Amino acid sequence: MWSRREFLKDLVGVTSDVFFVGCALGNTPARAQQPAAGKRRRVTVGGHRILTVDIHSHCYIAIDDLLAEIPGSNSSIVSRGSSQTPILNPTNLESRLQQMDARGIDVQAICITPSYNYGADQDLARRIVGRQNEQIAKMCEAHPDRFVGLGAVALQHPDLAAEQMDHAVKNLGMRGVEIDSSVNGDPLSASKFDPFWAKAEELGILIFIHPASVVGAPPRFPGNGFLDNVIGHPLETTLALSHLIFEGTLDRYPGVKICGAHGAGFLASYLGRSNHCAEVSEACKPIQKKKPSDYFKQQLYCDSIVFTAEGLRHLVAEVGASHILLGTDFPYDIGFPHMGDSREVDSVLGVRGLSNADQSAILGNNAAKLLRIGSRQEFCGSR
Repeated sequence: MWSRREFLKDLVGVTSDVFFVGCALGNTPARAQQPAAGKRRRVTVGGHRILTVDIHSHCYIAIDDLLAEIPGSNSSIVSRGSSQTPILNPTNLESRLQQMDARGIDVQAICITPSYNYGADQDLARRIVGRQNEQIAKMCEAHPDRFVGLGAVALQHPDLAAEQMDHAVKNLGMRGVEIDSSVNGDPLSASKFDPFWAKAEELGILIFIHPASVVGAPPRFPGNGFLDNVIGHPLETTLALSHLIFEGTLDRYPGVKICGAHGAGFLASYLGRSNHCAEVSEACKPIQKKKPSDYFKQQLYCDSIVFTAEGLRHLVAEVGASHILLGTDFPYDIGFPHMGDSREVDSVLGVRGLSNADQSAILGNNAAKLLRIGSRQEFCGSR
C-alpha cells in the first residue's frame, strides 16, 4: 500500500509505480491555490496537494447523420447545444484543458451529453455507440493524465449493451458507463436488463445514472422554472435508484457500483422515509435484504452537486463522505442552461464540519478508487 509520504513525493516528481490510495489528514485549512494566467490551479487540503476528479463531465459526439435514421427523431436540441458550446467538442481539447487548469480539476471522467437514443434499432445502436466510445477513447488516449472515459451503451438492447460495455472496458480502456434513469419507460430493475447488470458486476466498473428526460413530463412540467430539469431530473434518479433497491436488483448483483447524478436525486436526502417503509409497511414488499440507506454503505454513490454547504453537510451525514464524488456538470456555464455548480472544487473546500479527510475523499480519493486512477502517469501530468 502506498503511504501518504510516497504519494506526496510522487506528486512533486519522484518516479513511482505504485498506486494512489489516500491523502493528507492534517488539520490546517483547505485551500486551492489561485494560478497565474495560463497556469494550473493546485488544490490542497491540510497543506497537502491532492488529486481532484470530476465524475460529471460531458462531451458531445457528432452523430446527427446517424440520428436521422431513427423514425421521428429530433436531434435539434443536442445539435443546437453543441454549436453553442464548442468546448464540448472532443477535438477542442486545448480549451477544455485550459478550463480544467484554471478551475483546479486534475482529471475529468468524460461521458456523452445525456441523449441516449434508446429508440435506435440494434444495427444503428451499434454504430452510434461505437462512434461515441471511440471518440471518448481518443480523448483519453491524447491526455491519459487528465481524462478517463465513461462509455455509452445501447441499453434498449441489453445483450448488445453488455457486449458494448465489455468492449469499451477491455479494448478502449473505459472505467465505467453512463446510462439513463429508465429505458423507453422501463425501470432499470426490469429483468430484461439483468445481462447488463451481470456484466457490470463482472467488470467491476462504475455505472453513472444521469437522466435525459422525465417520464410523463409534458403534462406536468410546463411553465416557468425549468421544472423538468430542476425537479424532474432528481426525481428520475430517485425513482431509478429506488426501483433498484426495492426490486432486489442490487441484492442480486452485490458487486455493482452506481453513482447517481445531482446528489442521487432526492433519495439520499430522504432516506428515513424509505427506511421506514421497508421496516413497517406492507406496501414496500420488502424484497431487498437491507435498509435502503445501507446500500449507500457499499453499492450506491452520488455526485456533489447539491449547491449549498448545508446541502453537502447533510449529504455527508446521510450517506458518508466516502460515497460522494465531486461533480461539476461541465461545462456548467456555457451554452444552454446547464445546472452544474459553478463553484466546482470550492463547493467542497473548507466547508464547515467536513474534516480534511472528508474533503480529500470527495474531491478525488473516492473517484480515484472507483475509476482505478492510479499510476503517476495517469493523474500527475506536468501540464
